[in-house]
Amino acid sequence: MFGAIIGAMFRLTVASPIGPLALQEEAGAVARLDWGQTSDAPSPLLREAARQLGAYFAGRRSRFDLPLAPAGTDFQRRVWDGLLAIPYGETRSYGQLADALGSGPRAVGGALGRNPIPVIVPCHRIVGAAGAPGGYSGRGGLKTKRYLLDLEAATARFRPPSPA
Repeated sequence: MFGAIIGAMFRLTVASPIGPLALQEEAGAVARLDWGQTSDAPSPLLREAARQLGAYFAGRRSRFDLPLAPAGTDFQRRVWDGLLAIPYGETRSYGQLADALGSGPRAVGGALGRNPIPVIVPCHRIVGAAGAPGGYSGRGGLKTKRYLLDLEAATARFRPPSPA
């Protein structure tokens, strides 16, 4: 599902309700999303990513339609692919995702903590046993995770899935 990372890099900062998000493109695909500011010139892809993020935070988009190329091991990329399969507004436990991948929950948790494209690759949709929040490595930690889960839960009840 993810492409290779080679070639030029572009960056763009996007304002969001969870703070400024710094997007990075490498070789025609979104490769990173970090919290903070960046000053490089944006690309058409990053402008589209910013548009889609704006629609997501406004509750008008439930899926992202962007080429993604996060750097990681084969296992990490399998975990991140698993995240993309979790429907908007739903959660899975670390154990459920681990079972689906034939792995252990701790290994899944380690891969989640290294997700270079949070929000777009929705690691916030993974919770602990019995719905405990688990962790979140993005800025704001569990407060940010709760915001994203609440946003999706509220809008999932009232909106059909957005087109790809």
